[in-house]
Amino acid sequence: MRPTPLPPSSDDACRVHADDVPASRLQLPAGAFDTLLDGLCARFPNVPRPVWLDRFARGRVQDVHGAPLDAAMAYRVGQEVRYFREVDDEPTVPFEERILHADAHLVVADKPHFLPVTPAGGHVRETLLARLVRRLGNPDLVPLHRIDRDTAGLVMFSACVDTRERYQSLFPRRRIVKVYEAVAPPIGGLAMPHVHRSRMGRGEPFFRMREVAGVANSETRIDVIERGAAHWRYRLEPVTGRKHQLRVHMAALGAPIAGDRTYPDIVPREAGDFSAPLQLLARSLSFVDPLTGNARMFESQRSLATITPDGEPSPAL
Repeated sequence: MRPTPLPPSSDDACRVHADDVPASRLQLPAGAFDTLLDGLCARFPNVPRPVWLDRFARGRVQDVHGAPLDAAMAYRVGQEVRYFREVDDEPTVPFEERILHADAHLVVADKPHFLPVTPAGGHVRETLLARLVRRLGNPDLVPLHRIDRDTAGLVMFSACVDTRERYQSLFPRRRIVKVYEAVAPPIGGLAMPHVHRSRMGRGEPFFRMREVAGVANSETRIDVIERGAAHWRYRLEPVTGRKHQLRVHMAALGAPIAGDRTYPDIVPREAGDFSAPLQLLARSLSFVDPLTGNARMFESQRSLATITPDGEPSPAL
């Protein structure tokens, strides 16, 4: 297998520095620290103090307007700070993104498996956002929504600050139809199409989600596209947009998505292992453009595993 090449809480969370590394944002939590440096060292114990001092010296810690901050300044609870993550020996993701659409206001990219949308963990430059900034030369790019690193498919970006809010508003108002495709085991005894509703909450460890008792806050429409003996191809339409919603819902129905190493159980993956990708694809996005009033529809050019009459699904393309 070799794949082919939320709304953000604030623009500052995903704006990029001159060297195309996206900035992260932190609202300083409560704490009895004398200086900003002391607070950051406590908040990020895995980053040595000399590293923070070096970042301050190079202007890599800033206020929300991009002005460099002083390491010795007083720690103020609630202050918003921008900082730029840096990773030594960042691994390369050997698959290419595709740009399906780019104009002055909107960019639509077709993301490969394994590539994060924004900085996370050991990935800073090897992210979809940083790659697009380099390719398009536009530091104003901001993702309008996110998909997991393990998921392939469509991601929309705002390319212009002036029109960003109009595109962002489509998501909370549910004015965008998002359709996913997945390969998973058959779901027996359940009439299709099916609507799955549940209440989702934080799981353990921190990066997992789970279904909990209570009023439903998540909804997915599920249908079958193709049936095989061991696996089916599903059409998944998330009505809501909870973290890991599709993966949690499918696992809860007894049909965890093929290649899922988080649900229902955590299966560690070695660094540099790009085999057996999650068989989940953000297939299409449909909406009425808020600037023109025209209907727009984008579709991924990627493919998932082929369903065979017997046995395991064949490798994804």
